[in-house]
Parts: sequence; structure tokens; C-alpha cells
Amino acid sequence: MRNLRNIGHGAYKPGQEQPLPSRSISASCWDVSRDEIILAHGPTQDFPRVELVRLVKDSGSEPSNLESKLVASWDAAPVLRQNGEEPDIIKSLHYFPDTLTTCVIMAGGDIITVTESEGDDYGSEGEAHVEIVGTLEPSVAGARWSPDEELLIVATGDAKVLFMSRTFDVITSATMTEDDLRLSKHVSVGWGKKETQFQGRGAKAKALRDPTIPEKVDEGRLSANDNLQKCSISWRGDGAYVAVNFFSQESGGRRVIRVYNRDGELDSVSEPVDGLEGSLSWRPEGNLMAGIQRFSGSDQRVDVVFFERNGLRHGQFTLQIPQDQPEAAEDLALEWNADSTVLAVIMRDRVQLYTMGNYHWYLKQELPLCAADYAQLAAAEQQSSQARAAESRWTPLPWFSWHAEKPLLFAVAAPERAVWFEYILAIARGPMCGGMGDVAVIDGRTIKFTPFQTANVPPPMALYDIEVDYPVTDIAFSKDASQMAVLHQKGMHLFALEKQGPAGRRAAPKLLKTIPLDSFENKCQLQIAFSAPFQVQVLSLDDFHLQITGWDFNEELMLGEVGVGLQAVTLTSADETSVEDGTIVQDRQGNITRVSVETGETVLGKFPTLLPWATYTTFEDQFIAFGLSRNGHLYANSRQLVKSCTSFVVTDKHLIYTTSNHFVKFIHLTANVDELDVPLDDPETDERCRSIERGGRLVTAMPSRMSIVLQMPRGNLETIYPRAMVLAGIRQLVEQKEYGAAFATCRTQRVDMNLLYDHRPEQFLENVGLFLDQVKNAADIDLFLSTLKEEDVTQTMYRNTKAGVVTATTQPALTTAPKASKINTICDAVLHSLKAKKNANLQNIITAHVCKNPPALSDGLQVVASLMEEDEALAERAVEHICFLVDINKLYDHALSLYNLELTLLVAQQSQRDPREYLPFIQSLHKMDPLRRQFTIDDHLSHHEKALTHLRLIANTYSEEVESYIIKHQLYPSALALYRNEPTPLRTITALYAAHLRSLSKFRDAGLAYESLGDYPAATECYLKAGTSSWRECLFTSSLDPSLSPDQRQEIASTLADALREAKDWAAVATIQAEHLSSLPSAISALCKGYLFADAFRLISLHSRPELLESHLDPGLLDAFSSSTEFLADCKSQSKAQVPRIAELRLKAAEDPLAFYEGENPFGQRTGAGAAGDIPDDISVAASSRVSTSASLFTRYTGKGSQVTGTVASNVSRATSKNRKREEKKRARGRKGTVYEEEYLVNSVRRLVERVEGSARQEVERLVCALVRRGMSERARAVEGLMMEVVEGCERAVGEVWPAQQGQQQGGQHEGGENGGGDWEGADWRPTGGDAVLADSIEAMRRGVGKPVVKKFERLSLLGGR
Repeated sequence: MRNLRNIGHGAYKPGQEQPLPSRSISASCWDVSRDEIILAHGPTQDFPRVELVRLVKDSGSEPSNLESKLVASWDAAPVLRQNGEEPDIIKSLHYFPDTLTTCVIMAGGDIITVTESEGDDYGSEGEAHVEIVGTLEPSVAGARWSPDEELLIVATGDAKVLFMSRTFDVITSATMTEDDLRLSKHVSVGWGKKETQFQGRGAKAKALRDPTIPEKVDEGRLSANDNLQKCSISWRGDGAYVAVNFFSQESGGRRVIRVYNRDGELDSVSEPVDGLEGSLSWRPEGNLMAGIQRFSGSDQRVDVVFFERNGLRHGQFTLQIPQDQPEAAEDLALEWNADSTVLAVIMRDRVQLYTMGNYHWYLKQELPLCAADYAQLAAAEQQSSQARAAESRWTPLPWFSWHAEKPLLFAVAAPERAVWFEYILAIARGPMCGGMGDVAVIDGRTIKFTPFQTANVPPPMALYDIEVDYPVTDIAFSKDASQMAVLHQKGMHLFALEKQGPAGRRAAPKLLKTIPLDSFENKCQLQIAFSAPFQVQVLSLDDFHLQITGWDFNEELMLGEVGVGLQAVTLTSADETSVEDGTIVQDRQGNITRVSVETGETVLGKFPTLLPWATYTTFEDQFIAFGLSRNGHLYANSRQLVKSCTSFVVTDKHLIYTTSNHFVKFIHLTANVDELDVPLDDPETDERCRSIERGGRLVTAMPSRMSIVLQMPRGNLETIYPRAMVLAGIRQLVEQKEYGAAFATCRTQRVDMNLLYDHRPEQFLENVGLFLDQVKNAADIDLFLSTLKEEDVTQTMYRNTKAGVVTATTQPALTTAPKASKINTICDAVLHSLKAKKNANLQNIITAHVCKNPPALSDGLQVVASLMEEDEALAERAVEHICFLVDINKLYDHALSLYNLELTLLVAQQSQRDPREYLPFIQSLHKMDPLRRQFTIDDHLSHHEKALTHLRLIANTYSEEVESYIIKHQLYPSALALYRNEPTPLRTITALYAAHLRSLSKFRDAGLAYESLGDYPAATECYLKAGTSSWRECLFTSSLDPSLSPDQRQEIASTLADALREAKDWAAVATIQAEHLSSLPSAISALCKGYLFADAFRLISLHSRPELLESHLDPGLLDAFSSSTEFLADCKSQSKAQVPRIAELRLKAAEDPLAFYEGENPFGQRTGAGAAGDIPDDISVAASSRVSTSASLFTRYTGKGSQVTGTVASNVSRATSKNRKREEKKRARGRKGTVYEEEYLVNSVRRLVERVEGSARQEVERLVCALVRRGMSERARAVEGLMMEVVEGCERAVGEVWPAQQGQQQGGQHEGGENGGGDWEGADWRPTGGDAVLADSIEAMRRGVGKPVVKKFERLSLLGGR
């Protein structure tokens, strides 16, 4: 779908700066290092010298006029031929940039080198060193340097092939003889032939023949138009093989293509081909060699035929010969460009450029070279004698040379002048907005026009084929997509693009106007662009000057020259978003200018450099230029957006581009290019990114259809509907209240229909009636209602990715209020709108009820019940629909719960149940009175609470039936609420409930029930069994139990005290001992064990027992001092042992992670930063490595390593739950020397710090105060000092184990893990079994849970602390 569009041009004519004769240019080549052209003049009959000239492009005030500098000049001796002495001919001209040497090989056999001196200007003008290296006898028929410039192959006039080195030493030679033809015995099996293709069953009735035997066998007959002296040599792109097209009578009397390898050994020869001529070019990719076959007789055509390396034919295509000058194709040459995409066909006065797509060859450009000179030559031939005409017939063709590094840059040296052109592959597409996806493809005189909104026709076909008189050069579309302008070298055409039919399909383009350019035949027409309706501007090259001229198709006249002085490179039509007329011009420096006949020139902006592919748009009154460089850098004005772009288009809302990573991405347009947000390569979560087929490029975009068209490398087209365009289109339709179109798009593109509401909730609720009127179809409305969900899709799957868009969220003041159900809100709004259309939208009404959350089945059945009284047929339809939406069994139960037996029977009849299952039950219900019927139904449906209500109404009092029903279904809470105003039943039910709770071991609740009934013995028993949580209640009820003696009450108190002592509730133990057991010494001892020394002092004072200070309090203080000292000493020793060990383990892991995680290092050296080069390439130290040929990071330690990757390897371990449990035990133990030791130690240090900062700090503070109060200051200082050392040790431990930098990193990773789901989220491979345990351990260490906080310990000032 891409055309060749000119972006570079320049010309040179002899005599501009040096006095050289006309028609003296003979050869050219490229200096790739400096992007300059080496041009050769002479020798000719009038100029018996050879002059090398260096042409510099893109320099001076007129870059299109090439500046020349003389390199060297020398006399060329004439060559003696049959007609006498004649000027010699250059057979090869090649430049070596590494040695600044130009090699010239003459037909007479001379090999000449011209070496320039080093420097920016390569020495003074004309002072290069010229040396004749040697002479080959008898003559040189052809010569070609290899692509690596290391080998030179020369074909001599005596049918020899010489392989020479860079120093011109002959490496090997070969003679082309008739014996070469016996090398290959070609056998064609008919690939691609018609005979080998399936032709249907009817082909069996035809006469069958062997497809490997062609109908016509070529004998290699010569072409009557062939120059038998012509020899062509071409290397394969990798330089491994070279092909020689040579004719001699000694080699069989036919033209043969011989293929040699680099060692000079003959590899193959071509099969005989009638009419084969001397041109040859090997495609750099290496799969095909191109030659020329000319047909005689009635079929006067010229084909480009292709050969494989083995010499067999492999396809062909027919050249498009100029109709006005067929004699221009009497002699032809072929040249492939560097990347094998373009084949140049060189004729005498023009060059044709062909490309291939989908196995069709397109003529993309036909460039005139020197039409006037060729006309003079033709006139001279007609006036001369027949012999002179035959001699001039083989005048050398223009010398054509592709640039070796820039694939679409070439130079052509014709006798009169030299030109260079550079092209890009660009698509001639119509405007994105308001257009119909119009794309025009150039194929010589045919324009293949396809409006993709009307039809998606794959190339090489097209919806419309438009024929013009001459090969097309460029195509442009008007900004309103109503006109198309076509430019060729002889004129311009204007076509009207109209729509037809009610569907608005694109009609065939209609020719409106034609403007001939015969008076401008000396100009080379390059580009065309629309400046206004019916007005275009044309960029042309007039000998040496660029010119932009304006034309009016209505008046059919030229408006004049515009943009004078602009060195235009690209000419682009006015963008469809702009209100101003004119074209947009980009010059060689990247300056962007609007050019108009009326307003002149207006500077719009500037690119950092020349960008060949450029598109311009106006967004929110701001001009934005998007451009793509050759190396894939995409720019917006001067800002670089991405570096791996392969193609792009611009719509009214998006910049769409493809990347070399095979994604198509969308960037929302903004007025400020600095705010353009480039999406990441995340097609799973970002709507702006989507994966595409490898190598796909954008052809066009159709925002109205929410689609884009991509072309794959092989040429086929693919239309896709990217989520970003679809969602943008749906949002726009919702905003425009086009709910019908938005619904249809959602359904077609499988977009969640909640977007229709979530995008504009208030607007939707206000226009529910409009939504129903536009959707119309009841089934579609049901589909919408059935897909509703509480989720706000604009906050989840369809989050608007455009920067600056704020979605509607709940106000902060209302966040605590219960959120209304979105589903119920929409269903209620639909029901309200359908209230007046009950008969027409009955189906939707029922669906709205059923789709509520939770489903309002009762309301839907009520609608059916009301219809049963009005229209039974309508009611049956409603029942059928509701049975389709809901499980029939659930619906039957809901109908039964309404106590409407007729409705229940109607629903049951729609089910698949056997009538014998439900009819007897319904009949029995008919016989019951209403209350008993309701009770039976609720009991049948397990609605026991409702059934109990009905049963109470039936009995009208508390009865045995009620009591048995309560006990059977354990309805105690409901019964208590039901009989709360009836004391007698209430006590009975409470007693039953208490016994039930007691049987369930819920002793606390049972005790409360018994206590409320005044049953204190039972309550005391239950409270006692409840344990320490109810010791106060137990002591209270036991005091009210008259059956207990004081000793029994003392025993209960002692039992509770023992239980509390086991639970370490020392305050409660002290309370029971002091208040209920009257044992004050025991209470003081309990308080000391709980470090509650202040309470102990208070009790001693309260009871006036000072003797207990020395007898019980002081011993308690000493015991607490001893235990605290021992605990703090243990903490200190643990910290000193574990923290250095953690540092040691981390140092080992950093120095040699392979040995730390995988065991012994098999390479015997460290693998740290200092020895990274010692690790083999197949060993990975990353935790996620899956390509190591040795044991992995996980399997090495767990002993389940595998040397073979794959599920069928014999030594691949099966990750079972048993292995995982075993590994989890190892992790929990954290044994020394294992990979789990560090995690275990870190957790141990964390627990130590938390214990010190928790209860230990408070206990020591209380202990210090008590010791001071009892005059034990030295002990207080000792324990306080030890505590200070432990706290300081904890601070150091926290600083070493959890460094600040690592803690921040872990925190950041932890957040990333929550968002990303961890390291294994979305990965193709996850560790399993025992390996997963190690992976979890490493991940836990990486993330962490935050470092513990150590507060400063303040010492008591009375002890001298600060």
C-alpha cells in the first residue's frame, strides 16, 4: 500500500564550474563515508581524458545544485577496435573510503587507482595521486567489487573470469567454456505453474500430462535486440557468491548466467531462456537473480525474469514500457537497492522503480533523465547510415548507483547531467476525519484506489482501478476528502470523490479536470499537494533549481510561483483540522512553513532535523507537527516521544503509532506537546497499547468506524478495532446521547455495557426514556439489564487514560453513607419509564425486576399474578420469560412463598417437574384454612421463623406444638422475641434456651440465662466452667446460692484463683486472695510476680500490715530483680550473637551469591563484582533464572536440580505437597548453615526488640521505682544500667539489620508488589513444591514488614540518670 515519494533531489551539469564538454559524463559511484558522489568525465571522442569530480549535495545556498570539486585528471589512451581507434570506456568505478582511493577499471584493460590525501577537504583540488596498477589483456568485459570490498571479479574479453584481491593480485581464474553447461541438470517440478495448481474436479476429464515437462522448452535462443558484447556481474549480498552474465560462441552460443563461489569454483549455470539479454542483478537478500527476457514476434513484451542460485527460473513480471517512446527500452539494466525492496530498471532516458507486494510488482516511479538529449540522439540515428545507427544503438546507458547504506538514495549519471534522488515509502491516504479511509496505490499508469470504509479489498486488488496516460508520480487528497489530485510528468488530473446510495458508499472517482504540463517538460515533477479546493501546489526540479508553483483547476492556469527561496523537501496538503488554506512545506533543516498564494509564507514551527514522514494537525487552536525520522524517532514539534516507531497516523483525538516491539499505541492529543503521555508496553492493563502481528504497519485509521488498517510484511491487510478507539467512540456517543449507536458498538465490540451508564450516570438516569426509544428491541434491553453489575467500569477495566480527565467519584462527606445499588437504581429507572408501556415492554419489566440485586423475584411474580387477572395469554408469556431468566426450582419456591396457589401451579407447569410431584401437595394446601396453609408452606420452604409466627396465631397461645416446633428447629431467639410480652412462656423458652446453650458448651451465655431465671446454682456451675473470663460473675452467683456453705464458697474462690494464676492474671489473683480468701500475704506475692509493686504498697497501707514489707514485698522485689537481670542478660547475649551473624551471611551472599544459594562454587573463584567475567554464560545468579544448565537458584539447595529443561526429562523433580511441607519445616527451624538462617535470625531479632520495647520496658521501670522506694538504690542502678545497655544494643541491631536505605527500598518494593502481585505475578514459570518455599523466603526477605521502632530509655533522675 506504500508509494515512493521524493524527499531529496539535486542535479549537476558539466561546465557549470569547470570548462568541460557536454555529454561527457561516463560513470559515478558513492562515497558512503561523506555521502558524496564521485563522478567521472570522459573519455569521449571530443574529450580524450578522464576527470574525476566530487559532487557535494545539500551544500551552499542552492542545495539542489550540486557543487563540484576536481579530484584528478589524466589522459586516456584510445582503444583499437574493428573500426579503428575509439575512446575507452569505464567498466567499473568504485570508491574505498578507508583508504580514500577510487578504483577505475577501463574496458581496454587498465586498472587505475586515484588516492586522495587526508584532510577535511581531501587535499587540494586536482592533486590526487593517479596510478595505473596494471593492464589486463585482451580487454575487460565487466568488473565488480564484492560487498566487503575484499574481492574484485573481472570478466575479460577472452571469456575468462579473474578473482583478484584488494591489492590486485590474481587469486584464481576460470575459463567460461561450453563444458560449464553440463554442470547442472535442471529438473523443474512445476512450482508456481498453472499445471500444478488445483483446477477443480473438471480437470480430471482433461488430458493430463507431466507438469515437470513444460509445453515449450526454451533453447536459449538469442534476442535480436541483445548487445552480445555486454557482460553483467553481480554479487550476492553476503559476498559468498557472484553471478556472471556472459555470451561467447565458445560457451555454447547462448547467454549463460554462471554462479561462482568466493574461491572461484563454478557453482551452477542458468537454464536456457529464449531472449535472455545481458542485464543481471542479484538481490542482496540472496534468494533471486533478476535478468531481462525480450519476446519477439506477436508478443512484443519485455519481462524481468528471476533465477535461483541453482540456475532455475523462479517467476517473472512484465515491464511497463513507455507507450510514447518504446525505443527507450531497447537496452536495459537492472539494479537492486541495498535492502532488496526496490528494483531499478535503467533505460536510455528514464529510470523505473519497482516494488513487490503480495507477489505483485508495482511500478512506483518513472523518472525522466534527459529527454531532450535522447531526442537529439534519435534524430541523429535516423539521419545516419544503417551502420552508424547500429553502432550508436549501443550507446552506454546512464550510470546508476544505489547508496550502500541509505536504501532509497541513488545517483544517475547521464551523458548530459548527473542527478540524485532520495525517496521514502509513504502511503497516499485521505484525511482521517470526515474521510472514508481512502488510500491510493501507484502502479505505473494505474491508480489502485480503495476506500476502506466502503470495502476492505486486499492488495494487489483494489475497489477501483483508475487509468491515466502516464506513470503517476504523486497523489494528494483535499482536506474535506472530496477531491483527489494526481501528478505525473506530463500533467495533472483532478478527480471528484463522491458518495452514492443510501449507505453513503464511495463511488468510483470521477475525472473533473486535466492540466497538461507539456510546456514544462524540462522539469522533473516531484510532489503535489492541495492548498484549497480546486487549487494545488506542485514541487518540481528545473535543471538545478527547486520551484513550487500554484495551480487552479477551475481556471486551468498557473497561479504563479510561491515559496521562493524555500529549499522544500516535503510538500503536504493543508490538514483537515485547519481553517487556513495553503500547503505546509518542510525544508532540509526541519523548518515548517505554511505557503499560500494569497497570504504568502507563514512560519509554523521547526523539527530538530529533517523528518521525512510528517503529519500536521491543529488541536484546540494549537498547531502540532508530528514527524518520524529514518531511525524510528517520533517527534511532536521538537519533543521526542518514542525511539522505536515504525509508522504513525494522526486522528482528531489520537496519535496512533506502531513500534518495533510489535505494538500499536495511542497517545491522547493535547494542546501542549509536553503533556503528551506515552503509554508503556502493557497491553494487558492499558487500553492504549495493543499487540499486533510482527512487522505490521499502519495504512489508515477510520475514527468513525473506530478501526485501523494494518499491512503486514508479506502485503496482506488486517483491520482491527483497538480498544482505545472503540472506547473513545463509545464515550463520544454517550456524551452526544446517541445511546442506540453506543449500544450497538458495545455489542459488536464486546465492550461491557455498564460503560453506557458509568460514563455519565446522571445523564443516563435523566434520559432513560431516550435510551429505551433508541435501543427499541426488547431483547437488546434485556441484554443491557442482564449485564449490569455494581462495579464502576470507568474506575476499573475502562479507566479513562486521557490526562486531566477527572471521573465522577463519591464526595468525601458521603463516603461513610451506605452506597446505593447501581443495579437497583437503573432497574427502578427503567421500570418507571416502562410503567406506561406495560403490554409492549412486559418482557423488559420482568427482566428489570429479576436483574435487581438481590433479584426481586416476588415483585416479578406479582406482575405475573396481576396479569393472570387481566390476560391469561399474556401471563403465560410472562411466566415463560421469567422461567427463562431464573432457576425454575427457585422460582417455584418464591411463587409458593406468595401463598398464591394459582400462580404456583402456573410456574410449576412451565418446569420439567412431574405433576405427581407437586399436584398432591398443592391439592392438600387447597383443603387447609389460610393460617394452616401459610404455616405448611413456610415450614415446607424452611422458613421456620415465619412458620412459628403462623403457628402462634393458629394456637393463639403457647402450646406443646409450639414448644416442640421451637425445640425441633432451635428457634429460641425468635421465640423469645415473639413471646417477650408473655412472662410464663418467656420463662419456659428461656429455660429451654439455657439448657440448649449448656449442651453446646456456651457456658457464659447459659450462665446469664440461668441467672436471669434466678437459678443461681446452675448459673454458678456454668460460670465456673466458663473459666477465667467469668470469675466475677461466678463469685457473685455463688454468694446468692443458699445451698453453698462458706467452705464451698472458699473452695470456689480458690479454684478461680488457681485458674487465674495459670493465666498469669496476677491482679485478679491478688483481688481474690485479698477480698475473698482474706490472705493478704498471698495477694502481696501475686502483685510482686506481676510487677504491680505500687498496688502491693497500697494494700499494705490499706490493711495496716507494715510487717509485710520485709516479709513478703522485699523478697518479691528481689525475685523480680533476679528474673529481670537474667532476662536482660539473655537479650544482650542474643543480640551480640545474632546481629554479627546476619552481617556475615549478607556479606557472603553479596560476595558469592552462586555459592551462597546454590552450594559450592564449581568454578573455584568468587563471582562477585571483581570476577564477573569468570561466570560462564549459562549460569545465572538471578532468582528467576530458568535457562541455567546447572541446578537453579532454588533446586540446588533443595537437592532437586535438573540438568535438562523440559517436563519429560528423567531427572526433573515432581513438586509435591510433601516436599513443600518438608521444606517449610526446614524454614521454620532456620538451622545454621541453611539458606533460611538469615530469615530466621532477622525474625528472632525482631521479636527480641519487640519484647524489650513491649512489656520488658514497663516492668523494669516499675521495678526500678519500687527498689528506690525500699532503699535498694544500687540494685536499681544495676538493673537500670543493664536495661540501658540492652536498649542501646537494640538500637544498633535495628540500624544494622534494617539499614535506612534498604528499609526504604523494601517499602517501595512492597508497594510495587501490592500493585504488581509480586515477582511471580504474570510470569510464565513459577517455582513449585520445595522450590516455592525458598522463593517465598527470598521474597519475604526482600519485601520485609518494616523495621521495629526503639524508643529512647530515660533513666530515673534520683539515681543520677539523665
